[in-house]
Amino acid sequence: MTAMHTPSESFEAGVPMPPVAHARFAIGEVVRHRLFDFRGVVFDVDPVFANSDEWYEAIPEDVRPRKDQPFYHLLAENSDSTYIAYVSQQNLVSDDSGDPVDHPAIGGLFDGYDAGKYRLKPHHRH
Repeated sequence: MTAMHTPSESFEAGVPMPPVAHARFAIGEVVRHRLFDFRGVVFDVDPVFANSDEWYEAIPEDVRPRKDQPFYHLLAENSDSTYIAYVSQQNLVSDDSGDPVDHPAIGGLFDGYDAGKYRLKPHHRH
């Protein structure tokens, strides 16, 4: 008889696996930051934090997100500029404005915009 493993168990005895976090937002989806005034389109997702310790430590401790959640790479915009943002899932909400994001890199990754979502170019899909 073979042993069954739950998602929190490892195949190595006594070594627990981290919980599996599910991404709430998909590549191409337009999102808005929950606290700060910017929005963007998701172009990549890390299942857990995958940036530098220096970046993480620069966030004030009282608003620093947990590392054990999805983090999103965004082509972001605010009223002053466009940039790349790296944001935790807990700090994002869906953007219901219906407006496209005005970022110069969108054309390199996405084909079009429809119903609040960008379509990834075929050669970027995997």
